[in-house]
Order: sequence, then structure tokens, then C-alpha cells
Amino acid sequence: MAWIDHTPPPPPNIPPAGTVLCKFDDIPAVGAKGFRFGDGRDAFRMFVVRRNDGIWGYVNNCPHVGGPLDWVEDQFLDYEKTHILCATHGAQFRFEDGLCVSPPCPGAHLTPVAVEISGAEVVIADN
Repeated sequence: MAWIDHTPPPPPNIPPAGTVLCKFDDIPAVGAKGFRFGDGRDAFRMFVVRRNDGIWGYVNNCPHVGGPLDWVEDQFLDYEKTHILCATHGAQFRFEDGLCVSPPCPGAHLTPVAVEISGAEVVIADN
């Protein structure tokens, strides 16, 4: 069975560069935090994953089934905290580039959202 890429283009309602998401220290040293901007179908959902001093942002949407990765708020990582995990079907993604490294969608990517650390805060960055 062939894998089908259901990854939509980034939504047009992504917050502008400079939008503060949270304090850097609000995210555990190896952890993640989700964010939602807007309501209903127009809502923009994303999350930031942190490993020590590194951070990466992604749209909270699985490239395989098209739904959110977390079933429980801010729970985006596998048990070992080595990969981003889709709670729907168990696909695992690398922190660094959102590449899926396990079935059912190996080779697919999470949609990145540019983020950066500005002072003590995590903010949306310019693409």
C-alpha cells in the first residue's frame, strides 16, 4: 500500500513574526508545548519541542491522517522523549527536521513553523 501525503500547506492564519509563544523555561529541558491561535476551523495549532538549548516548531497536524498529534495537552513526545509521537497511530518524528522515521508514514515531514529564542521568550521567527 502506498503512502499518501496528507500534509496541507501552512495555514494562512499563522501568527506574525515576533509573536511571543511562551517563556523558554516554560518548556521542560526535553519536552514540548502546544499553542492555539483562533477558534474553530480557522484555528492555527502548533507546538514547540525543546531538547536542552534547541527548539523547533511544527504545525500540530499529522502528515498521515491530518489530525492533531497530541491526545493530552502538551504531550507530543514518546515515552523515552527521543521522538515526537503521533498519539493516533504511533508514528515517530525527529525533533530536528520533523522527518517521520517509523511506519505508517516513513519519509513524511511535519510542517515546520519558524521559531527562535528572543531574550527569555520563544517567539515566531521570520521564515
